[in-house]
Amino acid sequence: MSKPKIFIANPIPGFVEDYLRENCEVVIWDFSKPKKFDGILEIIKDVDGIIQVGMKIDENLLSHAKKLKAVSNISVGYNNFDVEAMKKYNIIGTHTPGVLDETVADTIMGLIINTGRRLCEADRDTKNGNWQKGDVSKFLGKDIHQSTLGIIGMGRIGECVAKRANLGFDMDILYYNRKRNKLAEEKYNAKYLSMDEVLQKSDFVMVMTPLSDETYHLMGEREFNLMKKDAFFINASRGPVVDELALIKALEEGRIAGAGLDVFEKEPIDKNNPLLRMDNVVTLPHIGSATEKTRDDMAMLAAKALVEVLEGRGSDVIIPELR
Repeated sequence: MSKPKIFIANPIPGFVEDYLRENCEVVIWDFSKPKKFDGILEIIKDVDGIIQVGMKIDENLLSHAKKLKAVSNISVGYNNFDVEAMKKYNIIGTHTPGVLDETVADTIMGLIINTGRRLCEADRDTKNGNWQKGDVSKFLGKDIHQSTLGIIGMGRIGECVAKRANLGFDMDILYYNRKRNKLAEEKYNAKYLSMDEVLQKSDFVMVMTPLSDETYHLMGEREFNLMKKDAFFINASRGPVVDELALIKALEEGRIAGAGLDVFEKEPIDKNNPLLRMDNVVTLPHIGSATEKTRDDMAMLAAKALVEVLEGRGSDVIIPELR
């Protein structure tokens, strides 16, 4: 029986590539050269599977991939999948949920601490030689411990953040979710409220929702106006969940105290984006899951899922819309 043929479209760890070569015939992009769409189309015309990050899987691509059966995202998000087009061509899509939850939660707690205590501001000021003995009042921040964290989207990552915030920092947890999360309520004393109430009562507001038609620009001008003036906004989910122009306006007008952001509407962020000039905004280059171990685990999970699907065994990480 011949092995399925797959296309590795992004760099992956050597041991993951070895695993795929054991189970598949492999075509791999020459990463010393820029990706060109025509080159990708030439490769995918006779492959059974693709493992990649962020490639748009849509009608334009799928119409050229006559043998394609599955696409594996090395990511928990899959907004790069045109689900309707994939259904049309009977393509299965997988992603990597669960494996990165704790790591992303660490990043979110880092954003909460850095924004509230103004650590990045103080670091820049110190490195610029501005530290003088005496008054440090210009860096007075907000206590993290015993403050109130509002979580919009209490899924797996939300639970991990709630655990750190409640058990580690004695924070009160408020949350809004499509469905009540009894585990978070029982373990971390999380209180279920409407989204408006969460925004109005929280010292830190964290958004952790998937990107969909329903969540696009979930946070807009109205929502930022509901937040406390001394509250901080945290986003490590997906950039388009937030109306970035509305966020910039809220920050410029002092309607919220600051923000900690790992994601943006346009990535990489435009160098002229006003957020980059704001001292009260922490800007990260989408590194929520970026530890060596977690990225290795994500790549291996994606590889195993692709092999399982191509061998007809199914997978626990097929995205729900394509099961």
